[in-house]
Formats: sequence, C-alpha cells, structure tokens
Amino acid sequence: MCIRDRYMGFEDDYMFTPSGSYFAPAEGNLESYREFIKRLPRIDETEVFGLHPNAEISSAINETNTLLSTALSLLPRSTSGGGITPEQMIMEKCKATLAKLPPLFDVEEAAKRHPVMYEESMNTVLQQELMRFNRLLGTIRSSLDLTIKAIEGLVVMSAELEDVFNKMFDNIIPETWMKVSYPSLKPLGSYINDLIERLHFLERWVKEGAPPTYWLSGFYFTQSFLTGTMQNYARKTKIPIDKLTFDFQVIPRDSSEFNLAKPPEIGCYVYGLFLEGARWDDDNLCLAESQPKILYTKMPHIWLIPKEQDQIDDGKHEYTCPVYKTSRRAGTLSTTGHSTNYVLSIKLPMSYDHDYRHWIKRGVAMLTQLND
Repeated sequence: MCIRDRYMGFEDDYMFTPSGSYFAPAEGNLESYREFIKRLPRIDETEVFGLHPNAEISSAINETNTLLSTALSLLPRSTSGGGITPEQMIMEKCKATLAKLPPLFDVEEAAKRHPVMYEESMNTVLQQELMRFNRLLGTIRSSLDLTIKAIEGLVVMSAELEDVFNKMFDNIIPETWMKVSYPSLKPLGSYINDLIERLHFLERWVKEGAPPTYWLSGFYFTQSFLTGTMQNYARKTKIPIDKLTFDFQVIPRDSSEFNLAKPPEIGCYVYGLFLEGARWDDDNLCLAESQPKILYTKMPHIWLIPKEQDQIDDGKHEYTCPVYKTSRRAGTLSTTGHSTNYVLSIKLPMSYDHDYRHWIKRGVAMLTQLND
C-alpha cells in the first residue's frame, strides 16, 4: 500500500526520489522511452524503494557474509605437515568453552527464595527461565564433553558430534544447541559470551531479587515475561487480562523525572533494544533518520504500562514498531502459539514531518540482539 500510494497520481517530470534520479518521463514515442530507460542507474538505488542509504551497506554485509561462510565451509578439515591439527584446535576450543560456562542453576534453591505466589507472577517466570537455560547448558556441556572424548577415540564420532566438530571449526552455533536454544544469528564466540551474560542476569535476579529494570534481551522466552507483567497488573486491579494491553513511554536518557533504581508502581522498565532503519532523537523524543553508516542505535529505557484496551489513545502521532529477537525478522509459530522471533509491537512517537508510511518503507524495527 505504501509503495502504491507513492507511485500513483503523478504528472510529467514528477520526482520519485529526492535526488531526482527517478522521475516520470514526458509523453513521447517508443524511442524516447528507450533513451530514458538507458539513462536510469544501472544498479537500483535504495531511495527508489523508500529505504535509507544505509540499507545498501546492510545488503553488502549480507552478501559478504554469505560468500565468506560458503568459502569457509569448503576449507579442508585435515592438514598435512607440522602445526596444530584441526582436532587439537577443536579440543582446545571445547575445553576453553567448558571452562567459561557456569554450573547449572539450583532451581529448587531458587524456588525457595522466590516461591510461586499469586501476587507475583515474576517468580514463576524466573523459575521457568532457569529450567530453560539449564536444559540449554546441559546440552552444550554434554555435547562438548562427548566431542572431546570422540576426538580422543574414547567414543564413536556420531553424525551429531561431527556436526558439533564442523560447526565449531567454522565458528557457527551447532545444530544440536540451536534445537534447545533461543534464536540467535551470532557467530559461536559471540553466542557463548551472550549466553554467559544472560546467565549472569538471571543469577543476580536469584541472589539479589527482581531487578528494578529488566534486560528484555536476556530472556529465553520473552513472551512469558510480558505475560507475567500483564498478569501482575490484572491480579492487582481485578481486571480480566484479555481486556488489557500495553501502553509505552520512552524514558529520556539521564531523566530526573524517572528513578530507574526503583521499579514503577505499575508495569515495568525494560532496556536492551536496538533500533534498525531509524534512530531515536533524544532532543525531540521521536524517531529520526539514521546517521550515515550507523546501522543500529541503542534505545533508551522503555516503560511498559498495562492499560485497559479502551483507555489507549489511538489518535497519537506514533509508529507501531515491531520488535524481533533477531534481524532475520521471520519465525515460526511455536507450540505455545507465539512466534519464535516476533515479540511485540511498541508505539514510538514520530515527528510531524513524517507519517507511519515513511517508516514502514524504511523497514524500521527493533531487535533484542545484533548479529555480532
């Protein structure tokens, strides 16, 4: 609809783009149209699709990553002559990764500290998160241990262990891990560091209590956290949860009005989101065009405010921005009925220089994690 509206109702010499490279030619014969087509840029510029020039950088990065990953997969897995062998390298990598990983969470001890309560759904969310991460940690530890033994010749190198070996050689997350993992497009080294950071987030929660602000990117199953926040408000106000929705407020950086050291009376503060296709204007508190060569910008804290659906002001000049777990922006429906990638949509204020169609064409979305 946004593209159609842009290209309908134009007159002669109508400029489709600000640069003037694309415009409606004057009426003429067939030869004049052929000459006009020859003068068009050989490679389509991003502006003709309504995209920011940074989109060309993103496209080049994706093409480069595809090319390099293909070349990497063709490298031989055996070497001749001196030097470290692939088997020795992978064994050292397995041992180093195992040394980094913390022990499994003591779910029973966490349940004693944070028992399931009617008034506090976050305790249930925490226990479920601990169990999910324990399953992932157990899978990683088991596969690494078995890979080491397979290299030493103590167990058979099965197809599953061979996949772990090859993926670690290519610095890619093994398929065995991804079956029980949260979505991620990071290389293996960055994935391990991200996982450890998530585990530390939960460990602090267990030891110190619920944080005043939540790292939205740190959850395995983000939708359970959102449901828990909504459920706390529903039980407190005796309002049916199916009549509630979220309202949103972006908190200015270094704001004296909000005390982020304490949780809000209702809802919750969240952080850790990245904006793609636009940037957040801290001065005017609205969406703005991306800076050249800056593909992602970090969003400030956001206040998720549960409200009754009929109390939401739909007349505000806002863009409904989708939030995804990864930049792939695609997922499948899980058994819970939720998408494996899409999280929710957050309404962000816009300047009156633009409307929502502009940002849709820009492909603006927020991500809980980046690819590096």
